[in-house]
Amino acid sequence: MILSLEMNKDIRKIFNFVLSGKTLKFMTNQDKKLEEKVIEALKRVHDAEIPVNIYDLGLIYELKIDDQLVVYITMTLTTPNCPIAEDMPGIVYNEVKSVEGIRDVKVELVFDPPWDKDMISEAALLELGLL
Repeated sequence: MILSLEMNKDIRKIFNFVLSGKTLKFMTNQDKKLEEKVIEALKRVHDAEIPVNIYDLGLIYELKIDDQLVVYITMTLTTPNCPIAEDMPGIVYNEVKSVEGIRDVKVELVFDPPWDKDMISEAALLELGLL
């Protein structure tokens, strides 16, 4: 059985969630719409070296929106030596904060696990001519 990259990401998120022991909260249609708007905002942010948005590049490891409409983003960069490494969390903050209804944004930059090309979405692979 072959799973798409997107399915693998979803399965990994579910597995990590189950291991965390947290209570499962189902998203309402309003929650889903807000999450979609946040993802659209993330797709407006592009990597400095690869001409693809950070969401499709797989740089967003986790995205949560709490009941207070605070967005928590855990992300990485393609390399710790990225030329805009210091600026990227602020760029992401400003773009996501511009989404109507969002009260605050918390961006955590991590390098574990390190990013690799297997995290790129199929859409981005096509855009880059790698499929």
